[in-house]
Amino acid sequence: MSRPPQIGFVSLGCPKALVDSEQILTRLRAEGYDLVPTYQAADLVVVNTCGFIDAAVAESLEAIGEALAENGRVIVTGCLGAKGNVVRDLHPSVLAVTGPHACEDVMTAVHTHLPRPHDPFVDLVPPQGIKLTPRHYAYLKISEGCNHRCTFCIIPQLRGDLVSRPIGEVLREAENLVRAGVKELLIVSQDTSAYGVDIRYRTDFWNGRPLKTHLTSLAAALGELGVWVRLHYVYPYPHVDEVVPLMAEGKVLPYLDVPLQHASPRVLKAMKRPANTGDTLGRIRRWRDICPDLTLRSTFIVGFPGETENDFERLLEFLAEAELDRVGCFSYSPVEGATANQLSNPVPEEVKQERLSRLMELQATVSADRLRRKIDRTMTVLVDTIDDEGTAIARSSADAPEIDGVVYIEDGEELPIGEFTSVRIVDSDEHDLFGERLNC
Repeated sequence: MSRPPQIGFVSLGCPKALVDSEQILTRLRAEGYDLVPTYQAADLVVVNTCGFIDAAVAESLEAIGEALAENGRVIVTGCLGAKGNVVRDLHPSVLAVTGPHACEDVMTAVHTHLPRPHDPFVDLVPPQGIKLTPRHYAYLKISEGCNHRCTFCIIPQLRGDLVSRPIGEVLREAENLVRAGVKELLIVSQDTSAYGVDIRYRTDFWNGRPLKTHLTSLAAALGELGVWVRLHYVYPYPHVDEVVPLMAEGKVLPYLDVPLQHASPRVLKAMKRPANTGDTLGRIRRWRDICPDLTLRSTFIVGFPGETENDFERLLEFLAEAELDRVGCFSYSPVEGATANQLSNPVPEEVKQERLSRLMELQATVSADRLRRKIDRTMTVLVDTIDDEGTAIARSSADAPEIDGVVYIEDGEELPIGEFTSVRIVDSDEHDLFGERLNC
C-alpha cells in the first residue's frame, strides 16, 4: 500500500474499558497502522463494546450495526464479545469477535484482515501510550476482573476473576503519564480494595525499592509523584482505614468512591454484598474524624427483588445519617445471566421509579447542604475546559470527571486548560460550585 493501513475505532463502556481501548490503540499505532476518525476513511473498524446491562448491550449492538453499514469490515471486542453468540446472531458478517481485555486477540484479528505494513509508517508513540482522555488526566487500571459474586452482576463472567498488576508495573506507567503532563491519576479496577490479594501481595520493585502489591503501598507511592491521585471502586474493607491518613496528609486526594449499593442487611444479603451497614456508618465517622475534608461518593440500587418499604426506608435513614457527598442511584433491572433474575418478589416498575425519585430528592437536599458549607472557602481546582461565554469549567478534589459536579469560574477565559488554579467559592447549588478567581 502507498499509505499506512487505516483503522477506525469506537470505544464504549466504563473507564476500565476505556483503558483497554487505549492499550489497543497504542499497539495499532506502534505497529504502523493509522488511526482515522471516520468510517469512510478506514480500511476496517474496531468496536470495543459494553455488555453489562441491557441498555449497554443495545447501544453496543447499534454501534456495531452502524459500523457495518458505513464501513462493512468490523472487528468486535469488549464485554459484549464474552456473552456467547449475541454479536454474531445479530451481525453474522463481523470479521472477528473477542472478549474484554483482549489486546493480543484483537491484534491477531487485525493482522488477519489487514496485515501490518512491511515498511511501517510508525509515528513516535509516547511512553504512556495513546490516551483517549484530555492530556491532563488519565485512568490507571490496577487490576482486571473480580472475585465477588454479587447476584445482580455478571462482571466475573465477562472479565474473569481478580488479576492484579504488579505494583512496579503500575508505578512505572504512572511515572510515564506524569512525565507526559498528566496532572490527575484516576485509579480504577473492579475492586480496588482487593488489589494484590490474588497474588498474596507479592513484593515487586520500583526505582530499586521493594514494595508490596497492596492498596496502601500503591497509594503511598503514587502520592510521591506530585499529582492528584483519585481512588475509585473502593470497597469498605478494614485496611482502607490505612489509606485515609494519606488523604489527611495531602498525599492522596481526600476522595473515596465506595460502591455500597444498599443499606438494608436483608437486601445486601440477597445481593451477596461484602458489607455491613452498621460497620460502614462507623467507618465513615472514623474516616471523617481523621480527614474532615473527605468526599464520599457511592451508588445504590432501588427496587431490588424482595425489597420492602421497610428496606427502602432503612436506605433513606442511612443516607440521611451518612451524608454522602455524591450519590448515584439506579432502579433495578434484570441483567441476562445474573442470578438475581431467579429471585422472587419482583418490585413493580412504578414502585421502583417512585423510590428512585424519593431517594434522589433526599440526596439533593443532602448534597446542597454539603456544598453550601464550602461557600467562602479557597480551593485549588483543575481547569478542564473554557465554554463559549468565557466561563472556565474546573473540578475540585471532590469532583471526578464526568460523574461528579464542577466548579464554574466566570471570566475564566485566560485560565490555562489542564492547569491548577485557586478560587474562592461564592455560591453553590445541588450539584455544582461557583467560584471567582483569586488575584495572583
